[in-house]
Amino acid sequence: MIGLLRGKLLEKNPGEALVLCNGVGYEVQIPLNAYERLPETGAEVALHTHFSVREDAQVLFGFIDAGGKRLFRELIRVSGVGPRMALALLSGMRPGDLAAAVQAGDVARLSKAPGIGRKTAERIVVELRDRLAESAGYGDFAAHTGAPGQTAPGGAREAVAALVSLGYKQQQAARLVAAVEREHPELEETSELIRIALQSLAPGGGGR
Repeated sequence: MIGLLRGKLLEKNPGEALVLCNGVGYEVQIPLNAYERLPETGAEVALHTHFSVREDAQVLFGFIDAGGKRLFRELIRVSGVGPRMALALLSGMRPGDLAAAVQAGDVARLSKAPGIGRKTAERIVVELRDRLAESAGYGDFAAHTGAPGQTAPGGAREAVAALVSLGYKQQQAARLVAAVEREHPELEETSELIRIALQSLAPGGGGR
C-alpha cells in the first residue's frame, strides 16, 4: 500500500496533483482546500496517501497532513460513505471543522456537502462521534486546519474547475461562482468562494 508520497510537484489543479517520485508520476486526488496549501510546481511536496482499489479503478487520495488522512479513513468506514463522498466532505470543510461538526451533531452543516443527504449526515454523526472522541488523533484534526490562501487572479476559474471536479456541470459551476462573486465581493480566499458555492448547491441553498 502507498502511504506517503514525497517528490516533485509537477502539476496541481483543484482536486488533483501530479507528483514525480523516482521517475514515476503519481496522479493524486486531493480535497479542494488542500490545493491552496500545495507549494509551487517544481517544488518538493509530501502527501499522506490512501490507496483505494476497486474492480473498475485504482485511485490514490492525498492529504497535506496525517490528521486529514485519518479523518478520511474514518469517514469511509461509515455505512454508505465512499471515498468520493468523503473527499467531497473534506473539500467543503477543513479537517478540524469537519470533526467539530461531527462532535456537535451539526447535521445541517454536514448535509451541505455535495451528495450528502440528511440521512447520510445523521449516520456520519452517529457512527463517528464516539470514535472521534476516543481517537488519540482527534486533536490533530483540529490542529491542522490549514492556512488560508489569498485569491489569485484565476481564483474564479479555479473555483469553477473545483466544482466540475466534484461532478457538477461546467455551465452550472460557472453560473454559481459568478453569483457568489457578485453577492460577496469582499471574499479574499478562493477556498471561501468554493465553500459558499457548495452551500448554494445544497438542498435549500437555491443553487439547484
